Amino acid sequence: MPEAAANEDRPDTPPLESPELYINRELSLLEFNARVLEQAKDPDVPLLERLKFLCISSTNLDEFFEVRVAGVVQKAEMGSATTEADNIAPGDLLQSISRRAHALVDDQYRTLNEELIPELEQAGIRFLRRSEWNESQRRWLAEYFEEELLPVISPLGLDPAHPFPRILNKSLNFIVSLEGKDAFGRNSGYAIVQAPRALPRLIRLPPDKTDSGPHDFVFLSSVIHAHVEDLFPNMRATGCYQFRVTRNSDLFVDEEEVDDLLRAVAGELPSRRYGDAVRLEVAHNCPAHMTEYLLERFMLDADALYQVDGPVNVNRLMAILDLVDRPDLKYPPFTPRLPAALGPGADLFGEIRRGDVLLHHPFDAFLPVIEFVRRAAADPKVLAIKQTLYRTGPDSAVVDALVAAAEAGKEVTVVVELRARFDEADNIALANRLQEAGAHVVYGVVGYKTHAKMTLIVRRENEGLRHYVHLGTGNYHPKTARLYTDYGLFTCDDVVGNDVHELFLQLTSLGKISGLEKLIDAPFQLHKTMLAKIGREAEHARAGRPARLIAKMNALVEPQTIRALYAASQAGVEIDLIVRGICCLRPGVPGVSDNIRVRSIVGRFLEHTRVFYFANDGDAELYLSSADWMDRNFFRRVETCFPVEDESLRARVLRDLDTYLADNCQAWELQSDGTYRHCRPGPDEAPTAAQAALLRAAAE
Repeated sequence: MPEAAANEDRPDTPPLESPELYINRELSLLEFNARVLEQAKDPDVPLLERLKFLCISSTNLDEFFEVRVAGVVQKAEMGSATTEADNIAPGDLLQSISRRAHALVDDQYRTLNEELIPELEQAGIRFLRRSEWNESQRRWLAEYFEEELLPVISPLGLDPAHPFPRILNKSLNFIVSLEGKDAFGRNSGYAIVQAPRALPRLIRLPPDKTDSGPHDFVFLSSVIHAHVEDLFPNMRATGCYQFRVTRNSDLFVDEEEVDDLLRAVAGELPSRRYGDAVRLEVAHNCPAHMTEYLLERFMLDADALYQVDGPVNVNRLMAILDLVDRPDLKYPPFTPRLPAALGPGADLFGEIRRGDVLLHHPFDAFLPVIEFVRRAAADPKVLAIKQTLYRTGPDSAVVDALVAAAEAGKEVTVVVELRARFDEADNIALANRLQEAGAHVVYGVVGYKTHAKMTLIVRRENEGLRHYVHLGTGNYHPKTARLYTDYGLFTCDDVVGNDVHELFLQLTSLGKISGLEKLIDAPFQLHKTMLAKIGREAEHARAGRPARLIAKMNALVEPQTIRALYAASQAGVEIDLIVRGICCLRPGVPGVSDNIRVRSIVGRFLEHTRVFYFANDGDAELYLSSADWMDRNFFRRVETCFPVEDESLRARVLRDLDTYLADNCQAWELQSDGTYRHCRPGPDEAPTAAQAALLRAAAE
């Protein structure tokens, strides 16, 4: 028996259900956001890309409050006991979130003010404060205010006839303190100014009219500050402070009680703008009595207040990447690999018949996936196309091909997930478009999100009907396919084709399939199958056989799976986990997780692949999946997990995993206390960045 197996019997090891063995998922998610922010500080990252990472960390934090914090607040208000494995009460968790989130926000603004803005200025990209405007800039901005802002701004004085207005989620607003009386003799002291949503938050100063540099910008908030008294004639503004409120943005749709899910989701979307407030951001110099007034209006306590030294909507700085043409300050462009056998004009179906085809995006082009549907739409031998769509974007080449296929008279069936968070409006629009073209559109199964990524093409050939299949770990979204890492597999394996056919029947019809032969599906088989395979590795270890497990995913949360990994570690299984974001497992706990290592890769691309490898005593198994190891993926979503059986393709994925495990530049190792340590090359080690290595391999 391996020495590590003795850990199972150590009397000093805590039970595997002990709360101290589990990291809270919300706090783990905040740590992921901190790792994203570290990219904004990294001098090896191009300057404008550093600004982008800062904006991403801000956007991530917005969504964290809109969804995750909002949910914890609701539990705390209802007095709910925690149902999480870490056993932290909702009220205590909110305090821990507040402490970590405040530190993170302070770090964001320190990075912006002390690092990025000075370095951008050195590179000729300037954000000019009001105190820095020259006379010609003042004149031009005064005209801009008069012509572009004044006609669309509606300042709101606050008095009994003018109650505090409804404030849109994440909109830019100002609270203004005033002295004097208006034409009716009124002065309540306060007014609210709401920035027009249609106007850009960054204004480029024209060099020829303002004696400015080519990349000089002014914040819209600065222009409103400078001219706020023009909104209140004959009154004096004694203070003007920007603020922004973040609201609960989760949609509530009782699917059991609606007869048309599309109409129900569409009806709920407007409420997202005015959900319960969960966070208030205000200018750092806003007086205490005014912040207290705002907190009272939004029914928030002091823990929900974030006073910031800079724009309250940092993510709007993302516009700079499009406004400034400076390739030297961005990542070098790359051309994804496109084998000739998969390019335009190639016999794509013939190539798939010759053997399975694996693509690793963005290192491999996404074009073959689009061509797969386009060829099917134009091919007279293709009888039917079935596809799932979770996130695909408002202007999708994939949807264009599906529309063309439907208009050509083919049987087109599309399972559209209307509840893909924050993409609901786009998905409603594409569902309507597909229906108008004659496609059969369904919205999945009540109570379960359809998160599986699969396409089935039925083609008549000499031997009869053949199924061509694409299965993926990521969405059918050409834009994110250049930003996210994902695997996609083409196959015409008869068994896989029949499994996918059965899954589509289960989604679009009624009834119960008897079972799948090669694919593993959630919510029925995936959880129990993963537990069984982890347990099998543990049995190999207990029998003295080598045991190895590698799993790469976006999040690891589900407690039973974590307990199975702990038990496997105790048995002596060597376990490497590559978890991009949330990880509730604690590695390196003596007697529990000594044999588990957890790392997170944060780099140019968002790691999105899900890969599960089980050594199985020499009869190895390798799976790709649309599912993370989370409760929602196992039990509340329709997911697919599919094997890679071709030996050369399996070897390629394993080489990719080895590359990620060797990363000593963009990898972060999770410590047993829940913190992450940034990996750095040792004195005798060569620097290895996995994503850069995969880009080089694609170029070669």
